Amino acid sequence: MTTADIIVIGGGIAGISAGARCAEGGAKTIVLEREAHIGTHSTARSAAVYIANYGNKTLRAINAVSGPILADPEGIAEISLLSPRGVLTIADADEMDDLNAMLDGSTGLHMLSAAEAVSLMPILRGDKIAAAAFEENAQDIDVDLMLNGFAKMLRRHGGEVVTSAEVMTITPDENWEITTKTNTYTAPIVINATGAWGDVIADMAGIRKVGLQPMRRSAAILPMPNGMNVSNWPLVASASERWYSKPMGGKLMVSPADEDPVSPHDAWPDDMVLAEGLDRFEQATTYAVTRVERSWAGLRSFVADRTLVAGFAPDAPGFFWLVGQGGYGMQTAPAMSQLAADLCLGNAPHMPDWVVTALSPARFSN
Repeated sequence: MTTADIIVIGGGIAGISAGARCAEGGAKTIVLEREAHIGTHSTARSAAVYIANYGNKTLRAINAVSGPILADPEGIAEISLLSPRGVLTIADADEMDDLNAMLDGSTGLHMLSAAEAVSLMPILRGDKIAAAAFEENAQDIDVDLMLNGFAKMLRRHGGEVVTSAEVMTITPDENWEITTKTNTYTAPIVINATGAWGDVIADMAGIRKVGLQPMRRSAAILPMPNGMNVSNWPLVASASERWYSKPMGGKLMVSPADEDPVSPHDAWPDDMVLAEGLDRFEQATTYAVTRVERSWAGLRSFVADRTLVAGFAPDAPGFFWLVGQGGYGMQTAPAMSQLAADLCLGNAPHMPDWVVTALSPARFSN
């Protein structure tokens, strides 16, 4: 039996970053990851852009805490985790309500004409654009650098990552006892950072679930015509999230922005969903899709209010929820990992009280 102060279940960005901050705070921390490598599922399949205005009021407050850490990741990396990108949101005539809803409460956005939008992404059809908004300060996030930086931080402070360690049982005793195929682990605190599998782990532990719903999100890589340099194009999204695109390795990643409810699994794209999304992209641009170089899918998991879940379960002492990241996991990880460590170590949170309350799993008990 291996003992620890904190056991983290899940080796994606949420679990690795939380484990790193707990270890940094002096706790003996072990991260258990079911797959052979960390960051296998949603972390490895993220579009990974820091967008300050992305999400509801609570998420925007978390983004505001994460931004400075991403820009100056002391202890995580020696260089910034961010690089310039920008996000252009376009609306046709029937998407104006969606655009206005996004603009409500936003900061750092400015409106563009159709011609100005086309100047940022030349394949856009200007006659289809009724209005556009540009967030210049949105930036790409270096996923590999952040994930591996947090993993190094974890190990540097005496923490351990155990891969190929699928949890078979989890039971409360004097401490939480977790068994895998090869070992048994025990600790007074368990952090459930298993993404789409969060409710599965809770059910295994006999704890009330929070209502996680995994949603499939697909993407495809399209080749660009010879001589067309896309590297400086922004991420472009339709206001009602019918599709979005982003430069990737000199080519263009396009997603149908699908959110199809699925069970937790190693996701793959649905060909029909992908084709319909690419058709919507074609209608908004002058690009004719003749070939898809590769495609993939990942899972974005939400609870009913589409806000992250972080805090101790009200019905199970020592069981800490860190799930429901949806499409916000990469940009919120720096802030959420510190919050998780603060709460698990008994420190004052580095976040406003109203945000901590909004994230608490206790909200599902009301």
